[in-house]
Amino acid sequence: MALRLPKAQLPAELSENMIKGFGATLEPVEAIWHNPAVATANLDFSRRITEWDALDEGLKSFAHMAVAAQVGCGWCLDVGYFHAQNQGLDLAKARQVPNWRAAEVFTPLEREVLEYAEAMTVTPPAVTDELYDSLLDQLGAAAMVELTAYVAFVNMATRNNTANGVRSQGFSDSCDIPLARRTAATGNAGGAPAGASPA
Repeated sequence: MALRLPKAQLPAELSENMIKGFGATLEPVEAIWHNPAVATANLDFSRRITEWDALDEGLKSFAHMAVAAQVGCGWCLDVGYFHAQNQGLDLAKARQVPNWRAAEVFTPLEREVLEYAEAMTVTPPAVTDELYDSLLDQLGAAAMVELTAYVAFVNMATRNNTANGVRSQGFSDSCDIPLARRTAATGNAGGAPAGASPA
């Protein structure tokens, strides 16, 4: 799949800032900049999300990548893994998110967060009272609200990217170890293609 609309011309300052931070302009922004009001609101909310601090960054990173793997958003998996490395998160765990059910590296809490992210992503959502209550007990109300809002936003972003035809830009290529590929054994409840990866 290729980008389904031509890349829009970004304002010079925005483009320069992206190149400083990522080494390239970001294709999702180039796609949605055809409507600057939508793009600006999306960027603003994305920035505000980085200010939330009730939930552990590692848990948010795993949740983001779990949604991306399930939806089939190679761009989000790619950049999510890149961010994990740049934030000093556990790459041995981050690389296994696409196969988290079979991987043995995750703690019980991490596994529940990954399960919750997937349960929120399927249609209709499959969140159970038991799973929600367990996470609420472990995380507390503020972190639970943050996790839920974060997963909801990531669903918007991943689905926006896949619908617009945005694919991996190779950001994770600079990471020390490659991102694991999603296998059929992980269960594609959200319709993500087996083998979806940022590469």
